[in-house]
Amino acid sequence: MEMWEVGKMAEPRTFATVDELRAAVGEQLGYSDWVEIEQKRVDLFAEATGDHQWIHVDPEKAATGPFGTTIAHGYLTLSLLPLFGPQLIKVEGVKMGVNYGTNKVRFPAPVPVGSRLRATAQITGVEDVTGGVQVSVAFTVEREGGDKPVCVAESVSRYYL
Repeated sequence: MEMWEVGKMAEPRTFATVDELRAAVGEQLGYSDWVEIEQKRVDLFAEATGDHQWIHVDPEKAATGPFGTTIAHGYLTLSLLPLFGPQLIKVEGVKMGVNYGTNKVRFPAPVPVGSRLRATAQITGVEDVTGGVQVSVAFTVEREGGDKPVCVAESVSRYYL
C-alpha cells in the first residue's frame, strides 16, 4: 500500500445534531489508525514546502546528528490532522466543512523516520456561526513507543449545515 493510501479507517464518533456535539465537549473521541512515517513522505513534504534541512532529508548526516536518524518536519506531523480527524469525528448533515485555523500548536517530541503515529482528540468547544457551527477539537498525536506527544494542537473547523 502506498503511503497516501488508507486502509480500513477507524470508525469515527458520529454526531447527528449540534446538541450532541455540545454534550460531548470534553469527552475523548477514541484513537485513529496508526500511520507510518516513511522517508519518502518526509522528502515529498520537504519538496512541497522548500524545507530541506538535513535533519529531515539527509539520512547519512542525520545518523551522526542529535536524533541518530532523519526526523519528520513538525509541520508534516501537523498536516496529518486532516487524515486523523475523519477517523475520530463525523458530523452528519454537513453541506460544507472548512478549516478555520489552529490554536496552541506544539511539537513536544521528534518523529524519527520509521515511526508510527496515531491521534486522539476531544471536542473543546462548539459555537454557533451564521449557517452552522464552529467546532474546536484538541488533537494529541503520539508516537508508538514514545513517552511524550509529538504534536498537540487545537483545530478549529466550521461546519455549514
